[in-house]
Amino acid sequence: MLRWIIVIFLALMLISWFTPLLQRMGFGKLPGDLRFRLFGREWFIPLTTTIVLSLVVGVIAKFV
Repeated sequence: MLRWIIVIFLALMLISWFTPLLQRMGFGKLPGDLRFRLFGREWFIPLTTTIVLSLVVGVIAKFV
């Protein structure tokens, strides 16, 4: 279980780093992606984007 928490955390970090590129492709604006301001800083939690990209990577990995 701890392994999955670490994997999800790393996936969210990678998506956060690639947010500008993903937004140009239409990701990051899906329903379920959370964006809010807290303590003067904008926070972005891409839940739906993470699920969609995980499914895409899973399908690609199945065929490789």
